[in-house]
Amino acid sequence: MPKTITLDHITKIEGHASLTVAVKDGKVRTCELGSTEGARFFEGLVRGRNYDDAVEMTMRICGICSVSHYTASIKALENAMGVTVTQQTKTMRDLMAIGERIRSHATHLYFLSLPDFKGYESALAMAPRYKREINDALALMRAGNEIVTALGGRQMHPMGGRIGGFTHEPSRAQIARLIAELKNAEEPALRTLQLFLKLKYPKFTMPREHLSLRQASGFPLITGDIVSDTGEKIPEHDYESYFQEYVSRHSTAKFVVKGKKSFMLGALARVNNNRDLIDKDVQRVLARAGVSFPSKNPFHNLVAQAIELVHWVRRGRTLLAQYRNGFKHETVKVVPCAGNGVGVVEAPRGLLFHTYTVNEKGIVTRANIMTPTCQQLKAMEEDVKAYLQSLLDKGVKRAEIPLELEKLIRAYDPCFSCSTHFLKVHWDGD
Repeated sequence: MPKTITLDHITKIEGHASLTVAVKDGKVRTCELGSTEGARFFEGLVRGRNYDDAVEMTMRICGICSVSHYTASIKALENAMGVTVTQQTKTMRDLMAIGERIRSHATHLYFLSLPDFKGYESALAMAPRYKREINDALALMRAGNEIVTALGGRQMHPMGGRIGGFTHEPSRAQIARLIAELKNAEEPALRTLQLFLKLKYPKFTMPREHLSLRQASGFPLITGDIVSDTGEKIPEHDYESYFQEYVSRHSTAKFVVKGKKSFMLGALARVNNNRDLIDKDVQRVLARAGVSFPSKNPFHNLVAQAIELVHWVRRGRTLLAQYRNGFKHETVKVVPCAGNGVGVVEAPRGLLFHTYTVNEKGIVTRANIMTPTCQQLKAMEEDVKAYLQSLLDKGVKRAEIPLELEKLIRAYDPCFSCSTHFLKVHWDGD
């Protein structure tokens, strides 16, 4: 008799998602992973609105990745209207993105994924025994939040950025405090890497393409070329001809494929494609732990996030030190004009695309937004199907399977925007 595993509410992810898998005669027949979020139609909402409105509105797509949406939106509109920004503006945007990257990775690693590997239902349940680990997480999150607040005016949905620049600059006192916060965060970041290198990950690999940005130096953040581990480069302005979006009946989120095939984004793809840029001392830590990149094991996305934590804590401190004496106030005049522009950044979860067409008055006439989770949804679905089959082949107990599937999904750090729920499982045929 066929059995159906239904995870109505997948816990400890950002948002609502469900999974339905049908098993017959020990073989996985179907696998459907999708978002159960209500459609919000942001691309339609910004049509007919002023370009400034588009930035304010689209950053509300996600509270976790609001800086990424803000930056991608601004970059796309600047490209559409031919606006050039200064190096200081680029650095300030980098710093905001660094703050978001640090707090997002720390939240995911400690509060969403680590409880799985330590046998707890939540980080709160872990706290009495793992006090130092929770304190490390909080220190990292605090540093990230402080950076975003100093640059953007508040922790979520920053108000300080605009087309062409910023409305204000951090004071010298704020810069000094941020440098101190990041100095204090470096040891927690290094301990995080050591901790996640010691975890026992399932031996599971999926040979698929990995895509990310690549910069001339340093890990990619909000600039760089779109590259594949196959050696291919994708022109930013032409990305829509490489990726195909489609709708499935079991998900309110779109699926995205490249050449009809799934692909992976995020920290693992970034580390795979930029592994030669990993800090030398971190490379030595990885070598001692017996972990090497490139890796096609999606569970290693957790290790890659920990590597990035160390990198961005250090990089943020270096950038701030260059402006220790303060940022100068810059005034940028924006003259609306007709055009089409693309903005691509590395959100914590991977490549994020914003595309806008504006008319001569700066009114948005077309918008397209492609989020990392939509791009990875097909890969997650395929991985769940393959991983479940391997669990069945090994004779893993039925009661243990839902958690194992959730661990895999959570390793991707998906964002379905933005809540968590209790997991409910039903096996058809019982």
